[in-house]
Amino acid sequence: MSLAVPLAYALFSSAPALAAYNLAQEYSGSKFFDGWDWQDHVYDDTTHGHVFYLSEDKAMAKPNPIAYLNDAGNAIIKIDNTTSVDYNNKRNSVRIATHDYFPVGSLFVFDAVHLPYGCAVWPGFWTKGPNWPQDGEIDIMEQVNLAPANQMTLHTEAGCTQASGVQQLGKTVGTDCSAGVNSATGCSVAEAQANSFGAGFAENGGGVWATQFDATGVFIWFWSRKDVPASVSSATNSIDPSTFGTPSAAWPASSCDVGQFFNPQQLVLDITLCGDWAGQPNLYQSSCGGELGNTTVDMCYLYDVINLNQTALANAWFEISYIKVFTQNNASIEVPVSTSGSSVVLSAAANTGAASGTGSGAPTASSTSTSSGNGTSSNTGSGGNGALPSASAYVAALGAAVLAVSSWALL
Repeated sequence: MSLAVPLAYALFSSAPALAAYNLAQEYSGSKFFDGWDWQDHVYDDTTHGHVFYLSEDKAMAKPNPIAYLNDAGNAIIKIDNTTSVDYNNKRNSVRIATHDYFPVGSLFVFDAVHLPYGCAVWPGFWTKGPNWPQDGEIDIMEQVNLAPANQMTLHTEAGCTQASGVQQLGKTVGTDCSAGVNSATGCSVAEAQANSFGAGFAENGGGVWATQFDATGVFIWFWSRKDVPASVSSATNSIDPSTFGTPSAAWPASSCDVGQFFNPQQLVLDITLCGDWAGQPNLYQSSCGGELGNTTVDMCYLYDVINLNQTALANAWFEISYIKVFTQNNASIEVPVSTSGSSVVLSAAANTGAASGTGSGAPTASSTSTSSGNGTSSNTGSGGNGALPSASAYVAALGAAVLAVSSWALL
């Protein structure tokens, strides 16, 4: 790790660290796609989704690219919905991961105008260490099908839990971050604020997440567009989380030593279809209707993947304004270098600055960009990443969203 802290501080602190963070990396505008590794010509064999991840060149190829910049200068990443897919084949998608791994003492800001949603759709914005699951995973934005509320999750080895009575806005639906085979279930928090996923997110102009990955713990904030604080929207060279208020999800170091359970983290964006979570027969039917599938008949695949699905997958796209990474005390970016089949973490100078773009709009490929994921998961996964929450977690997310809407109506 680049940053060292006294063990007592890591173990007993239960609130987010309040020191300012300095900009280390920005992905936005014409440079959004610089600095990413593309999971190239690979089926989704981690969460068993029905997609085929394309290389950068193929994903950006005209006339129907699935990764490009729109007229507003925002990045579009989408599922291919213009091709007729034959039975037993898969639909094209994108999975990208940053070249750089960011150390403990980092803060990630993710500003999106639109998130992929709809029946069969399973998007994720998440982080992982070089070796999964040993190096930890943070699911910042992840949900499936037509669920209205985001779910945030940590996946670690045994020993990391969420402490009881933490200060957070969301609803805890699991406290053991190693739960499941290869920690595939993890410890989740369902977002309780309105418009954190799905149609509500898109109709309200999107929103922003901030994730503090710190020796004091892991903390995630979410703001719908109208609620984004000026300290976040105007942050250019530095950012101070003391202005953020109560987080949506909190995993303080008092019950999860970040230095023990996490190594430097790589950012990942992806979209898969169906698979271990979105295609779970009961969950899929409860959200999307139709006949109940089983282990031999995948109704999610039959309804929403094959043939022409321009309508079914019409909302299966990211529109991202920017992703920014801030670090404490000029912490270095960690760049894994492979040596004889092993991964070695080396320090490298931070790269800063990129053109910015604002605005929204339907995903049209009228302008494209040039640019440059690895994955995690298990056989029972969750996230565009590799961890699957239980059915009770999914229902809890739905309940939290209903509660949020009801509370808002009473104000």
